[in-house]
Amino acid sequence: MGTRMPLALLCLLLGAWDGGPDHTARRCDWGQWGQGPAHDGSSCSVGQGAARELAHVVVDPFTDQEIAESGFIVAHYQVPLIDEDGDVFVMQKAGTFVSCDPPGSGQPFPCGDDARDAQVWTETAMRWHHGQLGDRWTFLSDWKPLPARFEAMFQPALAGRSIYVPGAGGTVFQVDRDTGQLLARINPFGQAVDPTIYVAGGIAADERGNIYYNAVQLDPDDPVGSDVRGAWLIEVTPRGRVLEVDYTTLVADAPAADDLCYRTFRDQSPRPPHPWPPTPESFPPQSACQSQRPGFNVTPAIGPGGTIFTVTRAHASAAYSFLVALHPDLSLAWTVSLRDQLFDGCGVLVPYGGFDCPSGTELGVDPATNLPPAGQVTDDGSASPVALPDGGVLYGALTTHNQAGAGHLMKFDREGDFVGSFDFGWDTTPAIYRHDGTYSIVLKENRYLDGLFYITQLDPDLDVEWRFQNTTIETCERQHDGTIICVDDGLHPTGFEWCANAVAVDRRGSVFTTSEDGNFYVIGQGGVERGRLFLNRTLGALYTPLALDSRGRAYAMNDGDLFVIGR
Repeated sequence: MGTRMPLALLCLLLGAWDGGPDHTARRCDWGQWGQGPAHDGSSCSVGQGAARELAHVVVDPFTDQEIAESGFIVAHYQVPLIDEDGDVFVMQKAGTFVSCDPPGSGQPFPCGDDARDAQVWTETAMRWHHGQLGDRWTFLSDWKPLPARFEAMFQPALAGRSIYVPGAGGTVFQVDRDTGQLLARINPFGQAVDPTIYVAGGIAADERGNIYYNAVQLDPDDPVGSDVRGAWLIEVTPRGRVLEVDYTTLVADAPAADDLCYRTFRDQSPRPPHPWPPTPESFPPQSACQSQRPGFNVTPAIGPGGTIFTVTRAHASAAYSFLVALHPDLSLAWTVSLRDQLFDGCGVLVPYGGFDCPSGTELGVDPATNLPPAGQVTDDGSASPVALPDGGVLYGALTTHNQAGAGHLMKFDREGDFVGSFDFGWDTTPAIYRHDGTYSIVLKENRYLDGLFYITQLDPDLDVEWRFQNTTIETCERQHDGTIICVDDGLHPTGFEWCANAVAVDRRGSVFTTSEDGNFYVIGQGGVERGRLFLNRTLGALYTPLALDSRGRAYAMNDGDLFVIGR
């Protein structure tokens, strides 16, 4: 009998075997958003497929109440974390969901989305034993989501023997991942916990065990309308040393807080009738930009040589956004505006005539502004930078001139020069499939106006290699006895949109994703379906992430529940 190869060595060899120009060994654990520091959604394991449900964990017990209030689930859920031992770390909600009476009325205030602070966010450690996934410990955090339209992301990260969990006041809990014991509360802002400061987005960890996260301080009297009081990117070393950089002064080319930023014709009073722009010489109203700060759901990425990638935006205008690269000591490497990079509006992606873009409008402008389209860092999505194997970086920006907000996937090289774009990018953190000395990019592609929904693979030049289309038309729900009832309600004649904000890819290039049709899918290279498994029910929800463990089990979410899938 031969000796058993250590897992770390196996992953190292697999990373070399696959031939990709990667700067780190392929990892079989899933330690943070997007799997590892680059957020590339790539695992060295081989997925087991979609044969059956292996485990089922309730993450959010309030989904029925949330759907009653809003019509769909409005929460950003944590990607499950899996360490090299196979232990699993899952966010679970506790506390109380305060329903409105009647649901959706907003009364009696506070209720529904206005009463999110009544909920409690916990982190539960689980372990596989004889094929069963059982609880080990639960850690209660005092973290609360930023006041925003959609519930913000609660996303811990694994580093060393610790799990770092978001806390209140811009703090982070360092928790022993074996015992669940609190090791330290990291507070960059002094001894007191200031409730006006929030952890904004996920925690990232690099290969050396440094962690990075964003924090934002809001005006307690007017957290939505007033300017931010502060915004920081924070680094914490394994020894507990804290470094920080101020977003409000980070980007020299950003507009000042009291500078004027263009809005859209939608904000003009009275609102001009369509088509937009009202005349070829028209421009929309302006208002104060307010300070730069990170997107509320952005997780920094770490690329080759320790370069840190993040994004920033004007607090009052997502249309004034920047991609930022920093050295490991948090000194600035470069910044680049997401404005004035795209010229595919009127006459390109938006035809002249009809609803928008009357004749005489300048070629390529966004009809809502009569300016070149702007890549936007929006708080409604969870898109985060992806560090590429060649040193470049991807970011999925919102744009509103193409397909009702389909966005653009924007690519920049290692020096910050704009390389090109693909005209879908909304709320996606793409996965990277390394193969044959190069790599491919995998993302969802929801064409909302056309009703066409794809999982798409691009080459490094952002050209399409293949597409897989969702063609399911039935709405289904699993009953208490396990049977599944489906009806064709006529609402989805061309299929359902893909609801994954971060797909997973195994070392063979198989793609693991979920759809709003309620199914978990495995899609092979070339866009060939390898399997599907219905989870709980067809429903609308904020996009959810996926993960793979070292044995190839997939971790997918539907209806506020976590499903572990394999054979």
